Amino acid sequence: MTTTTMMKLPTRYLIVILTFICTSVCYIERVGFSIAYTVAADAAGVNQSTKGTILSTFYYGYACSQVPGGYFAQKIGGRKILLLSFLLWSLTCALLPLDPNRTLILVTARLLVGVAQGFIFPSIHTVLAQWVPPHERSRSVSLTTSGMYLGAALGMLFLPSLVKLKGPQSVFLAEAFLGFLWSLLWFKFASDPKASASGAGESILPVNKKIDTRVEKNTRIGGIEKSGIGIPWVKIMTSLPVWAIVVNNFTFHYALYVLMNWLPTYFELGLKLSLHEMGSSKMLPYLNMFVFSNIGGVVADYLITRRVMSVTMTRKFLNTIGFLVASFALIVIPNFRTSGGAVFCSSVALGFLALGRAGFAVNHMDVAPRYAGIVMGVSNTAGTLAGIVGVDLTGKLLEAAKASDLNLSSPESWRAVFVIPGFLCVFSSVIFLLFSTGERIFD
Repeated sequence: MTTTTMMKLPTRYLIVILTFICTSVCYIERVGFSIAYTVAADAAGVNQSTKGTILSTFYYGYACSQVPGGYFAQKIGGRKILLLSFLLWSLTCALLPLDPNRTLILVTARLLVGVAQGFIFPSIHTVLAQWVPPHERSRSVSLTTSGMYLGAALGMLFLPSLVKLKGPQSVFLAEAFLGFLWSLLWFKFASDPKASASGAGESILPVNKKIDTRVEKNTRIGGIEKSGIGIPWVKIMTSLPVWAIVVNNFTFHYALYVLMNWLPTYFELGLKLSLHEMGSSKMLPYLNMFVFSNIGGVVADYLITRRVMSVTMTRKFLNTIGFLVASFALIVIPNFRTSGGAVFCSSVALGFLALGRAGFAVNHMDVAPRYAGIVMGVSNTAGTLAGIVGVDLTGKLLEAAKASDLNLSSPESWRAVFVIPGFLCVFSSVIFLLFSTGERIFD
């Protein structure tokens, strides 16, 4: 896409494209660290529990900055926060030496990258809520978040070869280059709206009559909240629909982060496969997420705009289908002992989890369009805690399996790893069915 073409696009489309690229680059970085560190750590003889601790360190920093990310995006503007966070994590990657024996440096760097990236998704939701009208939200959010999966797929496809050719350190330099390049594009093409562009099409969305209009008294300039006084923190934190989003965000990210961080180890130690020799097949789970995420967004917008289903029923329908199918696929992964079977099951699991994002993930903007970044920050904090718990727990489960004289190539060594997120998917889908709504309850 040329500079001239980008300038001719409607601004909201340009913003969506840039945020799509943004999430792609972020997940190239996350998958890249997992691949590069796994190779370096295995060569240095680092045990699985220590690997789990290092891989989960990112999420501690990520959790700390989710709610602050939503708050500062609301106060300062998502555009500026996105730029600053990208520059910070890119610089950290450029300067980080990859030595598995220098644990303190690795922990500090991963914490810093986590803090920086924690500002990104609340900022994106703030920007999209300002620019995108309600009848385009499902597919816009789905396209933006599908960049995560395309980035993970590209990382799994190309980075093992880069590690083999240039060594693990080269991955960090490549990631830093991509981060700086995106920052340049965002600086050049992104802008703040002169007035909120998201008001068009509001008649499609039902409004809960119990909305407290007292929170409307804040002054907004250029679509950015200039006072934190009217943010209904208590109502947000005690809202059952918000907690339905939170629970599903936790489960989605538990499954995603466990697979993203431990699939390389499962392929290499569980199935005795070489990532490099697997070729393009190892990217299929994430490519499937990319496809199904966008299918979910298009289907959701079709059902809503054609009034086939209400917003509430659309969110519940897609969320339930996605999470229940993913649950089954996760639980049966250890039963398949070939690369084709494992790739197929993980592809189905991640693909349908991505489909479910057209339910819970867009719901932030349904229930709280003005405070979408803040609600996203709250729910993404739960998703980040899932990364901390899931990634670290997986390492401990594998070490416990080894202590019980189970070989890591045995299916039983990995059963609990996949059963836990499988049952969480069932639980979360029930919670969303019971308590979620598509109505606007904060404004």
